[in-house]
Amino acid sequence: MKNDDLEIKNALLSLAKRSIKDQLNGTSSIDSEKLIKQFPILAQKAATFVTLTIDKKLRGCIGSLVPYNTLIDDIEQNAKKAAFGDPRFSPLTQDEFENTDIEISLLSKAVKVEYSSMHDLENKIKIGVDGMIIKQGFKQATFLPQVWEQLPSFELFMDHLFAKAGITDLDTAPEVFIYQVEKIK
Repeated sequence: MKNDDLEIKNALLSLAKRSIKDQLNGTSSIDSEKLIKQFPILAQKAATFVTLTIDKKLRGCIGSLVPYNTLIDDIEQNAKKAAFGDPRFSPLTQDEFENTDIEISLLSKAVKVEYSSMHDLENKIKIGVDGMIIKQGFKQATFLPQVWEQLPSFELFMDHLFAKAGITDLDTAPEVFIYQVEKIK
């Protein structure tokens, strides 16, 4: 998506907001066919994350790492899951919804990083730019690039990412993938 396409960005944010509002109200106001006709990019497969904040504090964040769904379906599903299905939070209430800020992250394709040590990995990562996925066996976790704002050092970022994944075996190097995002808010 072009960085300057404000109309599409506004449509994506509106889609996420309406998805949550529909779930709260038990309604269905989204006309997918009409939206896709207006914005054909919505029919393309995409991986997205929807992040909800209230007073700049995380209130929900759910997404996809691989583009399985169309952009319209991915945003709609992830918005609802972020609001009502993030296990770290209780379901969003109507009162909270009025004060909720929504951010959508459009993910690039993840690329595997070959590295020989943590120092080597640090040299291959762009702090503040790269999101990261780590995998070890059945354990996996990701941090969007935005997480660098709260965890600005490589060591802090990695410590929290390992903890999120539940990886304690530091003798076996995990697989690492990086990606970038286009933020829409």
